[in-house]
Amino acid sequence: MPTKNKRVSLLVVVALILVGWWFLFKSPLRKPAPPPDAGPRAVVARGDLAADEKAAVEIFRNSSPAVVYITTIELQRNLFNLNVYEIPKGTGSGFIWDREGRIVTNYHVIEGANRLEVTLADQSVWKGSIVGVAPDKDLAVLRISAPAEKLRALPVGESHNLLVGQKVFAIGNPFGLDQTMTSGIVSALGREIQAVTGRTIQGVIQTDAAINPGNSGGPLLDSAGRLIGVNTAIYSPSGGSAGIGFAVPVDVVNRVVPEIIQHGRVIQPGLAISVANDRLAQRLGIDGVLVINIEPGSAAAKSGLRGTHRALGEVVLGDIIVAVNGRRVHTFDDLRNELEQYRVGDTVTLTVLREDREIPLRTVLEEVG
Repeated sequence: MPTKNKRVSLLVVVALILVGWWFLFKSPLRKPAPPPDAGPRAVVARGDLAADEKAAVEIFRNSSPAVVYITTIELQRNLFNLNVYEIPKGTGSGFIWDREGRIVTNYHVIEGANRLEVTLADQSVWKGSIVGVAPDKDLAVLRISAPAEKLRALPVGESHNLLVGQKVFAIGNPFGLDQTMTSGIVSALGREIQAVTGRTIQGVIQTDAAINPGNSGGPLLDSAGRLIGVNTAIYSPSGGSAGIGFAVPVDVVNRVVPEIIQHGRVIQPGLAISVANDRLAQRLGIDGVLVINIEPGSAAAKSGLRGTHRALGEVVLGDIIVAVNGRRVHTFDDLRNELEQYRVGDTVTLTVLREDREIPLRTVLEEVG
């Protein structure tokens, strides 16, 4: 028996030695010994940035301090205790217009907000107040009481001489991620989009620079870092950037914003007339703007423009406006967009269709609501 026990003990010892050897040298769990030369690899010198990279870096460095983050807050009433409390309604972007603290953004960014907060690039937060809005152009002007040394305005460029293929840069706060820059080109010019009021915004810039929710109201810049548009919308079935973004052209912005600052609204040049709605005109087979009524004593009345009236029990259609200074108009929206190119007091020539004849009538534009 003792001999048998010794054999068993010897076998156990041999088995333990074999198991230990396997774990030390063969087990996949064993951590391999590092090679003697393990360590960080040598860093390869990058060299200088390419010229276009330097330009993009410089544009962001110079322009981003002018871009702001806008938070809109609305009031809601608790249905159980009737207490009123504030909740975040949405976010968007904007940019500093001048050192008086005026901020430009989209109208749809601040629409319906009870309170506005504007966060500057240095992360300071300021209460925003509305100076005025232009819903038909999807533009709004806010104001904050930040000191002038915190306010850096963007240089203003032009949009009428843009070319398809030009480089552009968009800076904003997509998805709440502040101070984000994307780049692309001018993809197309002269696009039309619809404002929240249903009016058509003409001459819109199309770009493939990534524009996402939260970019609305931020600036679109050219390669010189100048403002050329205000990012306002994307075309995307999914709600994210699909490479088709739109910006209100700066030529419109630079005309509308000063009027808002001065008057709190846009001074609209037009005609003191009422017209048939487009559906009625279409049913009547009319290609143009049918005049219904003319305000007595107005410039339109003095020009000889005729409205719709009754004669011998029958309705006699009034003049149909078909052109303004030689540019054809087909709808009331077309007419208003053409007249917006002028100022109150300017004289324009209306081409009207009367009894199957086209007649030119000169009239002075007046302020309309």
